[in-house]
Amino acid sequence: MTSRALFTTPLAKGIGGAAAASIGAGLYFRYTMSVAHADSGRPTKAFGSGPAFLSLRLESSELVNHNTKKLRFELPQPDAVSGLSISSALLTFSWPRGCYLPCVRPYTPISHPDEPGVLEFLVKHYPNGKQSTHLHSLQPGDALRFVVPIPGYRWTPNRHKEITLIAGGAGITPLYSLIQGILRDPHDQTRITLVFGVNTDEDVLLKKEFDEYERRFPDRFRAVYTVSRPVPGSPFRKGYVTKELLQEVAGGAPSSAGSDVKVFVCGPPAMESALMGTRRVPGILEQLGYTKAQIHKF
Repeated sequence: MTSRALFTTPLAKGIGGAAAASIGAGLYFRYTMSVAHADSGRPTKAFGSGPAFLSLRLESSELVNHNTKKLRFELPQPDAVSGLSISSALLTFSWPRGCYLPCVRPYTPISHPDEPGVLEFLVKHYPNGKQSTHLHSLQPGDALRFVVPIPGYRWTPNRHKEITLIAGGAGITPLYSLIQGILRDPHDQTRITLVFGVNTDEDVLLKKEFDEYERRFPDRFRAVYTVSRPVPGSPFRKGYVTKELLQEVAGGAPSSAGSDVKVFVCGPPAMESALMGTRRVPGILEQLGYTKAQIHKF
């Protein structure tokens, strides 16, 4: 069957009709929400709880290190905000030239949900990653379609006395969003420890922002970095995120603290497997005394 015939089958037509209906519903939802916000005087939210199908123009593309770019997109209105909750992601959609199927992948913004007019992402390029390759190829003026928001962890201020965030590589983005949301809330006094494991010194992303948080919130935020392949004279400790490192950072038995502590994990599969364990082998966090209820994996 040729590709032309394939897209004219009843099934394809049905899928196309459903997609059109979904897009129509998404556009109607966006329209009614924008009218409601205009009437209320509050900033327009670009994304609600349902489908968005929103195409945003790339304002700028900045190379951060050897494989990561900061992409800054313009929201529909200069005073619009994303409307996302902290640590939420957005599902992106593209159909790069030469690909038989579209590419769909979630990315967590690093801009604050209340920042007007813009949406920023840190995107790591993977050699075989079709979507990351496409995003790195975008030039200012190009557009990217955002399909639907994916809710993150439902954070409640002061629910936990302290939290430990463990990130690996590009997994830093949802954790950065969580840090940003907590520290920008004047009513939230949660203490935060970030453990960030990367391959090289260049991969320590957002360090300038973390340094500023340590300066502004010395009693509430600290960042610990570990690099598996540091350069000679590196200021960072050498190694991986190990049981010994977490024991040093987190201190005593967490299980006795109950709901006062929480651990958030986001990183490559090998790191998450080591931390979370398997059905047969307990992970590092369980060995340290954390219960399943005290751990959240993005």
